[in-house]
Amino acid sequence: MSNLREFLGSKRGLAVCLVLAALGAYLLWSHTGHVLSALPYVILLACPLLHLFGHGHGHGSRHAHADHDPQDSRKRPAP
Repeated sequence: MSNLREFLGSKRGLAVCLVLAALGAYLLWSHTGHVLSALPYVILLACPLLHLFGHGHGHGSRHAHADHDPQDSRKRPAP
């Protein structure tokens, strides 16, 4: 992650971001109809990626929940 931050903080990273922003503006300006017609498909294709990375499944978060016993969360009667 630090490599990405170093790249984005460099002059080359800034140039790449500006070029990508210019290309995105060009696409929206000259091909608005095509971009808008593809938008539902882009959203549908983004759903699996958002599910995988938005919930943190790829970073070992399942192992943190493996020790959790669902019966411990229930209220137990006092002895």
